[in-house]
Amino acid sequence: MMNKSIQQVVVVLALAFSAVEAWVPQHPGSSSFSTSSSKLGAAVDNVVLSPSDNPAAFDNLKIGNARVHRYSREEDPEGGTEYIMWYHGRSTAHEEEMEGKLPPLTTGRIGRATSRNGLVWEKDTKGSAAEDMEGVSLGLNKEEWWGFDTAHVGLGNVLLPMTTPAVLNEGGVYIMYFMGGTHEEQKIADLVTGELPAEMGEKTMKGIGMKIGIAVSQDGVTFGKVEGDDPTGACIAPYQKNDPNAEKVPRDFPEEIYCAWPDVVVNPKAAKAEGFMMFYSSMTKDTKEKCIVRAISEDGFRWFKTGVVLKPDEEGFDSSGCARCCVVPNADYDKVTGKWALTKGFTMYYDGGSKDDKKHRIMQAESRDGKTWKKLGVVLDVGEEGSWDHGGVSSAHVIRLDDGSERMYYTGQAADGSTKIGAARISAEKGVWEREAAAFVLA
Repeated sequence: MMNKSIQQVVVVLALAFSAVEAWVPQHPGSSSFSTSSSKLGAAVDNVVLSPSDNPAAFDNLKIGNARVHRYSREEDPEGGTEYIMWYHGRSTAHEEEMEGKLPPLTTGRIGRATSRNGLVWEKDTKGSAAEDMEGVSLGLNKEEWWGFDTAHVGLGNVLLPMTTPAVLNEGGVYIMYFMGGTHEEQKIADLVTGELPAEMGEKTMKGIGMKIGIAVSQDGVTFGKVEGDDPTGACIAPYQKNDPNAEKVPRDFPEEIYCAWPDVVVNPKAAKAEGFMMFYSSMTKDTKEKCIVRAISEDGFRWFKTGVVLKPDEEGFDSSGCARCCVVPNADYDKVTGKWALTKGFTMYYDGGSKDDKKHRIMQAESRDGKTWKKLGVVLDVGEEGSWDHGGVSSAHVIRLDDGSERMYYTGQAADGSTKIGAARISAEKGVWEREAAAFVLA
């Protein structure tokens, strides 16, 4: 149980982050699909990954932000489909080590799991031999005290540019985009608008000013970090006008408190300078607004911010913030060939936080160019009362399947603050996202 003082801190900081992984613990696709949904999700056993029950595991407390690849191997195309998931998690030991001062997220270290069907998963309990805990593919930076990733890290997404979505080339290199925070403490009062209780005036948290980094791997298990232009090793840092190392940004670009949850999409039809687009979550320093920012890159390693592309509405399901997006190029499915073909435009799945019930839902937006976006509303609502994801749903990641349907992996939270990863599916016939059963029970 939390003591009252710490619980107040968590509540206030959760409202400040206004994102599903900062929910308050309650202690005792294809663009042609019609995806609007306003009903509570029906109770289905669609959990595909849960925190470890091993008290020594890096993810025994919380997990979140699954990112999934699906393909067959080039040297064995008949060997069947292979799924790989990367996700981040936090342990009770990590929480205790940080004296409860980390933001109330699911970040900590990054791990990996594999599957043959995308629904039944086996965690990689060995991980990289280079990391400090078993089962970890990317962990804390314990060698460079000045690094941006010394206190906690979280997954953005993983690319394999030389590989198609269907076939894994042996020469491919995985590029992981992640965020990290340091031991530097920041006042919670700097993260919220309005007055705080007097006893919370000097309360602080660690690891709030997150930055974005890059790591590469040949096997998807062991990653080596790539030094970015920021003195801390990050490739993207919060913009501060008075920072002598600040990059050039568009006029009127807002100062930022953090840059996190990067999602990167390859844009082959764009000009060379915009061959890669990144969409990341930010909080503006002046207004404390949670928004999504776009950046562009020629090579996927050096980035330039172009501006805020998605802001919260005054009212509605994203009135308290927009965050954690997944952007996919639009595509149509050919029933004759059984293949997907890219079309114009992009679809974004993002977290919307509501001021009314303080819950978070997965929402959708569309764009022709990745710069200007039109919101389409909620596509996955919270689960029914008493379900594992009734507290909120977040961090969508969408992949396309061979039968013309699409699958979404998402993070859900229950009323007690526990988190798991679940699956949903949409088909052209039904046209709405539905929770996909991950467990089969014989009557």
